[in-house]
Amino acid sequence: MSFESARKLIELAAMVRAHRQGVTLDDVVERFNVAMRTAQRMVHALEEIFIDADSYIDDLGRKRWRMRGNGLRDFLTITAEQTAALDVAIDAMVRDGATAEASHLRTIRDVVHALVPDNRAIRIETDHEALLEAMGLLARPGPRPLVDEKLSAVVAEAIKGCTLIEFDYTSNDGKTRRRSVAPLGVLIGNRRYLVGRDGEEEEGRSKHFRMDRMSDARNTDQPFVRPQAFDIRRFAERAFGVFEREDEFGEVVLTFSPDAASEARSYEFHPSQVVTDLPDGRLEVRFHASGHLEMAWHLYMWGDKVEVLAPDRLRNLVGNHRRGDFPALP
Repeated sequence: MSFESARKLIELAAMVRAHRQGVTLDDVVERFNVAMRTAQRMVHALEEIFIDADSYIDDLGRKRWRMRGNGLRDFLTITAEQTAALDVAIDAMVRDGATAEASHLRTIRDVVHALVPDNRAIRIETDHEALLEAMGLLARPGPRPLVDEKLSAVVAEAIKGCTLIEFDYTSNDGKTRRRSVAPLGVLIGNRRYLVGRDGEEEEGRSKHFRMDRMSDARNTDQPFVRPQAFDIRRFAERAFGVFEREDEFGEVVLTFSPDAASEARSYEFHPSQVVTDLPDGRLEVRFHASGHLEMAWHLYMWGDKVEVLAPDRLRNLVGNHRRGDFPALP
């Protein structure tokens, strides 16, 4: 077995041990970006080498692999690159206003550091600080949203317990009224939104609530049934940023000028995008999403190097704001 294969096998074992319900072949394919046949060979090697690895069939008829014992412990270690990655994630969370989540991740980071043997920890800490300094993580200016940590804690408690929350909410017209909401998730971007349904509605469309407009929030301890079909990731993918509107959802077609095509090709504008090189050197990007205002905010940075072909509503929104005097592209 090659060194790389051994490393991946240990990484797979750590993944399996970390998931008490076990992992499926699809999980292995996604994690290691390999073909199904390769994933099958990997779990077969896992069963051969680790005696505490076994498999079972779950309630949905899927085969899962799991590990019960602690035989893996002596094989595991961490690197400075991995601990630096934790700080990168913490920094991103803080900049996005996810201060409560960043605090939890800091605790995890400290626990991980505490478990490293002293003789290795000194070297890791030295390399760790060097990496952070090289990435500019220790000094990164720029605006970020302010978030009420107490409000975040109330929302998190209600999401975990599937209980309704009440809060005062100020809408776009400036009016404030008391709301009762079944919280389903939180979307983080330029602003932070609570996604939920009105507490009085058994069914109905999920709504966005800007968390900076919420106040005097409390957990009612009144339970609600979370919709089985709701998936926060699929819900989020319908938007360009974080705000989704049903009446805006549809195909978006953008073309970037030849001198901006290379730069645009380095972006993923949306997970559903299809990118095409046009004969005249332009780059066409197509995707399905909503959130025209957030699209307009981003497209402004491209000046007159981008043209909106569809939809008309978005083209009209950005038409008068295309500039040719920007010294650089995003």
